[in-house]
Amino acid sequence: MARPQRLLYALCSSPATTAGSLIGGTFHPRYFSAGNVAHATAAANIDKDPWWKESMKKVRNIGILEPMDSGKTTLAEQILLYTDQIHKMHEVRGKGGCGATMDSMDLERKNGITIKSASTYCNWKGSKINIIEHIDFTTEVERALRVVDGAILVLCSVGGVRIYCQMRRYEGPRITFINKLDQMGADPWKVLNQIRFHFPRRTAAIQVPIGLENEFKGLVDLVKLKAYYFEGSHGKEKVPSNMETLVADKRQELIRTVSEVDKILAGAFLSDETISEVDLEGAIRRATIARKFIPVFMGTAVKGKGVQPLLDGILSYFPCPIEVRNYALDQSKNEEKVELTGSPDAPLVALAFKLEQTLSGPLTYLRIYDGVIRKGGSIFNVNTGKNIKISRLCQMHSHEKMHDIQEAHAGQIVAVFGLECAAGDTFTDGLVKYTMTSMAISKPVIIMLVELKVPTEFQGAVAADLNKRKGVILGNDQDGDDSIIRAHVPLNNTFGYSRVLSSMTQGKGKLTMEYKKPNTREIKQMIDYYWIRRSST
Repeated sequence: MARPQRLLYALCSSPATTAGSLIGGTFHPRYFSAGNVAHATAAANIDKDPWWKESMKKVRNIGILEPMDSGKTTLAEQILLYTDQIHKMHEVRGKGGCGATMDSMDLERKNGITIKSASTYCNWKGSKINIIEHIDFTTEVERALRVVDGAILVLCSVGGVRIYCQMRRYEGPRITFINKLDQMGADPWKVLNQIRFHFPRRTAAIQVPIGLENEFKGLVDLVKLKAYYFEGSHGKEKVPSNMETLVADKRQELIRTVSEVDKILAGAFLSDETISEVDLEGAIRRATIARKFIPVFMGTAVKGKGVQPLLDGILSYFPCPIEVRNYALDQSKNEEKVELTGSPDAPLVALAFKLEQTLSGPLTYLRIYDGVIRKGGSIFNVNTGKNIKISRLCQMHSHEKMHDIQEAHAGQIVAVFGLECAAGDTFTDGLVKYTMTSMAISKPVIIMLVELKVPTEFQGAVAADLNKRKGVILGNDQDGDDSIIRAHVPLNNTFGYSRVLSSMTQGKGKLTMEYKKPNTREIKQMIDYYWIRRSST
């Protein structure tokens, strides 16, 4: 696909990142004391030593998720394209081995679905955006939502809303992007009404489309009262004269909706004061971070229309890491709840939220809430009581590319090789004994019956890997020099397993898999629970 022309108002490129900044992948050359004695001391000294605050304000940790086939991966690809992380756009269902950057598995590229969540990052207008593209399977969504500070829910302007119970559980700040405005039958106002029905927060459009379906040309920004076109030499322009009445009505609706959940804007609105761009943008940001309002953006990701305004919205309306309250449980004080400061000067607190088996060994994704991690240093697994040395520390870009880094600070999402842990384990530097709250994982509905035949010398490693995959070993028999292992493993933990087994057993392991008949009683209970929850909102 040819690279789309860029919107002029964004100046086509983001400013270069200053060396030594948290947002650029290299960090301040600052050395920390051995934990700064205590977490409380670090919290008390934050205002005295604010060297890191400016850098932290330019970091966003976001997730992108969707009901099936709403254009999530295409949107993620366009974001990477416009931020110069990639230089060519591929179709989601790629040909000849090509496909979306965020889809690394052949099965993903062939069928145009996302099986494994992918982590990447980009820079936009001097700020760093860490992105986790959520997948179409519940467990991965739970893992990713646990560590992001805000989520973009991508909805199809034709298909509408298919509700996400996970979004209700974690209740983080969110933005909605109504996609595919160029398709036949597109109706963003119908989708907006569905959002208001399904989600209890106040919701209003930030933009009005200029045309729909084949006539979709651009968007009118209701905050700035500017029209943006996405073709030719057009950049910012005045609102089209034939849309002035509609735009005025929609802007008044936006102001009225936000004023219901923001006292400052409400005061100005009730006093009939003129609402400026700065006043409205500030109110939207406060209400979004307070989880009282959902701003709705629009566009068509496949043609790159509406992507740049969405990037601006991520910076304008999503919180930086120090604007989000995160809590840990102090195991030394009977699980007393402790608010984390988000300071690199504080003792380390990091959560392992995703595990992968790669050709280079086990890979663990960490979200750092407090402190700093350094390559060559040691971290303490509070859940297991083991000290582990960091042999390799990386910043991930999809599944296939990674950039080795020497250290990472609070607010960052990184990957570490060689950690022996489980998803949900908490790591510290040993000065505190904190654990993060557990992730809610639904009981798997579809189970695979896996039978393995491996040389006996590899039996222990294979059994340990099955346990990491939440498998239940049913039996273990001997066949000469080989072990026959039978286990039940959740479907979502079996993707790519043949490659992992071959790597573990030096190519000597064999496996067969078949579906285990799902428990229809459990499925019915889940459906009944869903409808009860829906009818109560």
